[in-house]
Formats: sequence, structure tokens, C-alpha cells
Amino acid sequence: MIYLILSILASSLIFIIFKLFAKYQVDTLQAIIVNYVVACVSGIIAYSEPIDMVAVTKEGWFYGAMVLGVIFISVFNLMAITTQKNGLSVAAVATKMSVAIPIIFGIIVYHESTGILKISGIIIALVAVYLTSMKTSTGVPLKLSNLIFPLLVFVGSGIIDTSLKYFETYHVAKNDVAIFSASIFGFAAIIGFFVLIYKAITGTLKVDFKNIVAGIVLGIPNYFSIYLLIKALRYDNMDSSTVFTINNVAVLLVSTLAGILLFKEKLVLKNWIGIILAVISIVLVTFSIEA
Repeated sequence: MIYLILSILASSLIFIIFKLFAKYQVDTLQAIIVNYVVACVSGIIAYSEPIDMVAVTKEGWFYGAMVLGVIFISVFNLMAITTQKNGLSVAAVATKMSVAIPIIFGIIVYHESTGILKISGIIIALVAVYLTSMKTSTGVPLKLSNLIFPLLVFVGSGIIDTSLKYFETYHVAKNDVAIFSASIFGFAAIIGFFVLIYKAITGTLKVDFKNIVAGIVLGIPNYFSIYLLIKALRYDNMDSSTVFTINNVAVLLVSTLAGILLFKEKLVLKNWIGIILAVISIVLVTFSIEA
């Protein structure tokens, strides 16, 4: 359980850092790419064994990590496009509601436990995610032609969580969690560097030192959010559907409260109802572990 709590805190810290990006006008793309480099290095440092690159490329998870790296940076860019075309609330809902994909996958494919408390908690969690994420007056009209972007964010985010569980279950050895996580971020960084090279060639690249610093600050909690989540998925007493539900809803809850306390964000009635439902869902799903 401690890994899950720490993963929630690390993911919530990412939210706070992103809010500071907007305040200090950080170039998010540059910071994200630096963040991937730092997260990769963090995983390499955390790996307890000598790194044999030839052996790593032969691991069953290697090509999966490569694909996940591409998906990581692709989903991030899709989130940015969704925010621009449909509004921040739509992007938030698409990202958070994607938890339904690994939950359903875990129950159907891994035959994970179900029960009235757990199912009720999951359903309430999804409602809570929607109500808490949706803010009034996004400033961007929702157009039918732009729905492809939140749909891709929804699917992409769901694939990431589902894939993490799959590789953790079948391919990643106990001692390889650090290097597996590092590889994902490493491949994402490689794709990011190609983007920067393209921007440099087209003359649209302007590097600012604050973007590098921002990326370094983001990289460490980003690495641990994934590393600790994978470790939490290894906890025998909790199914992945339970872990993903608690993790996703708790991150949203902590992030929302941080927004109120640190950034003076204003919430409407439905957001507060969502927060109450989020707490109820966490309690129900947690108690279902003991049932």
C-alpha cells in the first residue's frame, strides 16, 4: 500500500509542477523532453545491477518499452491539442476516464475479483472523475469534428496503464522495474529529440534555460510515479482494477485540493459533489479488499 500512496503523491506533484509551468511561462515541450531524459537517468541510477545493453535488448519487455515511449510522448501532445481545440476540462476528463480501460481489462482478462462494494466503488469513481474534472466556461466550444482528439487521449492513456500491468505481470522481473521504467522514458526522450531537431531545422527552436530547469524538476517525480505504480501493481492483496481505481481517483482528489490551497482555484457545486464521491469511491474500493 505504501507504494500506491507514494505513487499518488508523486503523480499529484506532477500536477503542481505543470501549474507552475503556466505561471512561469515554461515551454512545455522542451521541459517534457528534458523530463524524459531525467526520468531515464533516474531509472538507470536506481537500477541495482550492472547494465548490459545487449542483454536489455533481449528482454521480453524491451520492444514494449519502445512502443510505450512513443505512446507516452504522443499522448502528451494529443492532450495539448485536445486542450487547445476542446478545452482543458475535456482533456482532463478524457485522461482520467481512461482508467475504465485497464479496470475492464483486469476484470475480464485476469479474472480479477468483483463484488458489490468494488463494482459500486468503480462506478462512483468514474462519476466522481467526470464531475471533478468538468469546470464551467472552458472558453472553447466543443465541436463534433474535434472529438477524435479526446478519443485518442482516452484510448492512449488507457493503453499505457493496461500495458504497464501486462508487462509487469508477464515480462518484467522484480529487479528490472527500474530499468524497464527508464527504458520507456528513454525512448520517449529519443522521439522528443527528433522533434527538437526538426524545430531547429525549421528555425522555430528557441532554447531557454528555465525550460531545462523545469524539465529536471519534473523528471524525478515523473519517474517515481511510474516506478511506484508498477511496484504497487505487484502487491498480492490488490488487483490491478483496485490499484488503478484508487490511484486515479486519489490523484485527481489530491490534485484538486492542491489547486484550491496553492493556486486559489474556484470550484462549482458539481466539482464539490465529485470530490465527495471520490472519497466515497476510494473507501468502497479499499474496503472491498478486505471483503
